[in-house]
Parts: sequence; structure tokens; C-alpha cells
Amino acid sequence: QVQLVESGGGLVQAGGSLRLSCAASGRTFSSYAMGWFRQAPGQEREFVVAVSRSGVSTYYADSVKGRFTISRDHAKNTVYLQMNSLKPEDTAVYYCAATGRGSYYSTRPSEYDYWGQGTQVTVSS
Repeated sequence: QVQLVESGGGLVQAGGSLRLSCAASGRTFSSYAMGWFRQAPGQEREFVVAVSRSGVSTYYADSVKGRFTISRDHAKNTVYLQMNSLKPEDTAVYYCAATGRGSYYSTRPSEYDYWGQGTQVTVSS
């Protein structure tokens, strides 16, 4: 099993930056491709970005491409999401997820096995 704990959310003005972290428990961190999703009130959970097991390959949703960057640190069992040029429409609860079955091309929530509790990101205009 893998336990995921997100941190780093908060309130930021439009144009600002935040960095989210997702700490994973267990010694099999490198066995999982990792993804970030977000969910705004009344909306479905939306894919944001994913990274391969090695950390070399990534896949971004068009809405965040060029603004967000995912990375992973195997020594710290942690995945990061650097968010720059934030917009009010980025406001959502952000979730970290791990997939043992999928890959960095996995964009559907059903493809992920483990989820964190989520962290709120609010971007004011």
C-alpha cells in the first residue's frame, strides 16, 4: 500500500506561484507513476499532469502546459507540482495519486490506485 499526503496549498493572487508537495510512504515509490488531479466545486475531478516512474517522462493537460511543472524526488519519496502564472480558474482542491497499473499517460481517475486527501488552492483575481 501507498499513503499519500499533500501539502503546500493556499491562497494566492492571480499571476502568483505555489508549490505543492506529495509525500509517499512505503519503499515502492519508484514502482508507481504519479499524477496530480484537481476538482473544483460542482465539477468532476480533472487530470492536471502525470510523471513516469523514472521521472523522465511527463504529460500535461493543455490548460496547464507551460505554467505547471511536475517533478519527483526518489530519495525523498516526494512528488512536486510547481504552479506559476496562476489563474482564478486554477482554483480547486488538488489531489496527488499513484498508479501501479498505468503510466504517465494515465489521465482517468479510475486508472489510479491510491489518492491523497487533497489540498486547497485558491487563486484570487
